Amino acid sequence: MICLHVHAGVSIMPHNNQTAQGRLLTLARSRPFVRPRDLAGLGIHTGELTRLVRAGQIKKVGPGRYRLAGQRAGSEQHDLVVAATAVPSAVVCLLSALRFHGIGTQLPPDVWIAVPRGTRVPRLATPPIRVVSVNRSWFDVGVEQHRIEGQQVKVFSIARTVVDCFRFRNTVGLDVALEALSDAWRGRRLDLDELNRIAKRLRVQRVMRPYLETVVL
Repeated sequence: MICLHVHAGVSIMPHNNQTAQGRLLTLARSRPFVRPRDLAGLGIHTGELTRLVRAGQIKKVGPGRYRLAGQRAGSEQHDLVVAATAVPSAVVCLLSALRFHGIGTQLPPDVWIAVPRGTRVPRLATPPIRVVSVNRSWFDVGVEQHRIEGQQVKVFSIARTVVDCFRFRNTVGLDVALEALSDAWRGRRLDLDELNRIAKRLRVQRVMRPYLETVVL
């Protein structure tokens, strides 16, 4: 039983709101995002989010997404986790996939993600993202699952990423595609059969052939 005492006309209330805020802050420290729907199971009213935002302890980073204010990246792939959490259907691609796999010298300021064509992507305050729409018929080709900071993140394989760099050479630059192919081949991280299979499936085999022959031979 909770007893409430009144002294000189002032009510002394139990600190349930402080307890709820403490649980909310603990939750925010454990994941890239907190969403209002995450609070129901913990018995936390969504109004606590608003209070903590006003207090500067929680930051709103997108529609229905909140993050601990001043939260620092747990790893250099932290932004990939944030993007994957915000867009569950997304696969890390192109420059961000090259960076993840340690191929080439690209240091993209944005997180590059591929989504099935027609997918609605929410706006994010952070990190900045570059969205590439991909035909649904070959969207799942070369998708890998990686566990980063306790979260499952989908990333295109090295072979798929190299092929995509040639497919989107007008976007990322032919020099980036050539660097990716050369670096992956020199590092013995490419399977030619897999590379050719994916290139054929994505209809870029003819474009890649002369460059591939130069690098491999």
